[in-house]
Amino acid sequence: MEKVLFRSFGIWTVLGLLGGLGYRELTRAQDFTGQTQLAVVHTHALVLGSVFLLIVLVLERVFTLSADRGMRWFAWVWNGGLALTITGLTVKGTLQVLGSTAADSPAIAGVSGTGHMLLAAGFALLVHGLGRRLSADANDARVSVPVAG
Repeated sequence: MEKVLFRSFGIWTVLGLLGGLGYRELTRAQDFTGQTQLAVVHTHALVLGSVFLLIVLVLERVFTLSADRGMRWFAWVWNGGLALTITGLTVKGTLQVLGSTAADSPAIAGVSGTGHMLLAAGFALLVHGLGRRLSADANDARVSVPVAG
């Protein structure tokens, strides 16, 4: 799981930086000064992809989260949810900058909404897995100690 988390961290870092660059260059090329969903692609990818997964990587090292069966799903659900969210934001934001009425498409909102639901499910998997690992560690700490007597 450590390799998956580390690779995901790296990929989201690159995508987050590219998202910021893309936002800046597209809005400048189009002389766009309004509000756009494209503005939040950078922060979503860096915070939910880079920072969050780096924190989970540390939690994996400390608590061996991958020892819990449910945690195997976390990385896939989280990355899938984030990919859908970032895709929806990017498409909608690009269409907003270009002045297309398609930016208000319910389908685009549906993609982002599905991504957010998967992120919520991934977060629930993480919390559940962390809780189970904390319980397992607490039980391991209570291993019977021989009493002198």
